[in-house]
Amino acid sequence: MTTVLLGADAAASAPSTAGPSRAARRSGMSVAWLGLVPFTAYVLLFLAVPTILAIGSGFFADDGSFTWTNVTALADPVVLNTFANSAGLSLLTAIVGAVVGALVCYALLGIDPQGAVRSSVDAAAGVLAQFGGVMLAFAFIATVGAQGVITLFLTNSFNLNIYENGTWLYEVPGLIMPYIYFQVPLMVITFMPALAALKPQWAEANLTLGGTRASFWLRVGIPVLAPSFLASLLLLFANSFSSYATAAALISQGSQIVPLQIRAALTSETVLGRENLAGALALGMIVVVGIVMGLYSLVQRRAARWQS
Repeated sequence: MTTVLLGADAAASAPSTAGPSRAARRSGMSVAWLGLVPFTAYVLLFLAVPTILAIGSGFFADDGSFTWTNVTALADPVVLNTFANSAGLSLLTAIVGAVVGALVCYALLGIDPQGAVRSSVDAAAGVLAQFGGVMLAFAFIATVGAQGVITLFLTNSFNLNIYENGTWLYEVPGLIMPYIYFQVPLMVITFMPALAALKPQWAEANLTLGGTRASFWLRVGIPVLAPSFLASLLLLFANSFSSYATAAALISQGSQIVPLQIRAALTSETVLGRENLAGALALGMIVVVGIVMGLYSLVQRRAARWQS
């Protein structure tokens, strides 16, 4: 009996090795949350506050009074046509970028993930997906512009004038190639993980049951990858719809797409009574992009079931 009591007393007096107390864990978590302060401040200053100001300005006149005039301008045929141009351009470049990017991802499946070719493609995709704006516009002007290297070569060598029917590069059709230029690498970045997540066991089971490669893709591969492909397509659409710098550098006159229409509303001195029209246009863009990104989140959540 004495031995048991001594053992109990020793156990009670021995230091606990069960781990840190609840108070210590709470203290560690509170310190860890401090790491989010810089990111939170960045999001508030450069995303949340500009968004609130852009939306709010659309409901106020130049004298600060509340008005619906700017918002009702979204129903103007010119504004609706601008949104239609942006949506059409974004949808076209998103589809082409998604298809071409998916084919590139499929070609990369047969390459060693740790090899030099795969690493080079991944690095190039990461860089080119962010290669936009004035730099990209200058690259296209210098190569296929009216006095570009390729344009002059085709004219002097083959008497082929690609600008015979107008300066298409400096209009909305001219934005297709530059947008696809950064849409394809973005597709490679977003879709490659989903394609690489296809389990070899599924292909083996398909062959065991007498299936072919075609039947595997039709009955297993494509249905499994469809949510990820659709999610990437939506992301590419939102990326193209909100792009501004490349279009602004190529198209110096006119406002055929929404970002350029916002620029015109901010800089024009002839807009009377609708000085805050840019805020209403920004509200329309935020609504469109918000819907697209909401759909992207839902589809991506479904795609994550197959990638887990």
